Amino acid sequence: MNNAQIAIREKKLGLLIRNARMAERRSIKECAEAIGIKPGLFRAYEEGRRSPSLPELETLVYFLKLSISQFLGKETWPEAVTSLESVDLPQLIALRQRMIGALMRQERTSINMSIRHLALETGISQSKLKSYELGQRAISLPELESILAVMGSRIEIFFDQSGPVGQWMNSQRAMQKILELPEEMRDFVCQPVNRPYLVLAMKLNEMSKEKLRSVAEGLLDITL
Repeated sequence: MNNAQIAIREKKLGLLIRNARMAERRSIKECAEAIGIKPGLFRAYEEGRRSPSLPELETLVYFLKLSISQFLGKETWPEAVTSLESVDLPQLIALRQRMIGALMRQERTSINMSIRHLALETGISQSKLKSYELGQRAISLPELESILAVMGSRIEIFFDQSGPVGQWMNSQRAMQKILELPEEMRDFVCQPVNRPYLVLAMKLNEMSKEKLRSVAEGLLDITL
């Protein structure tokens, strides 16, 4: 992804952010305060002149009760309304920024790629890349996507997993998987009386092929 492609991505991302905010009937000021930035900067995000970092985007979708897939060009799904926990979102963003920087460095070193080579491939200066890896500077989502494309990494591994935002996102993904089931299977799963069958299925899923074969042979002996 070159500089021109990053600029186009910023414009598209800005439009998506604006549409999401308006759909949820939130003001620029409310959204800006939720992710700990000034309204002017949030407006720049919407206009595509600047772009949010991944932690900022994660926190924004958490605040708006949306799916992050809406901003990554993936299929969306109906959202369940979830109450926001009382967390310091700006502080969480700062922590996530450092975590993403460390993970980015880990990914780069695992493939033996130098900062210099990454800078040449992405058009991002070495000093800027170093500040990203040290968590000293927030990396915009388009730039992160560009870096990951060069390293051959997936953005999903950079998503929050254990924090409040990550837990909420995981619940949304679980909801999506349920919605993808055929209607009769969804009805079966939602019936409390069927829970023992689901527990049994989970236990069977954990068994080795040899163990399952032994159980099946035992059942045949009983029924014959």
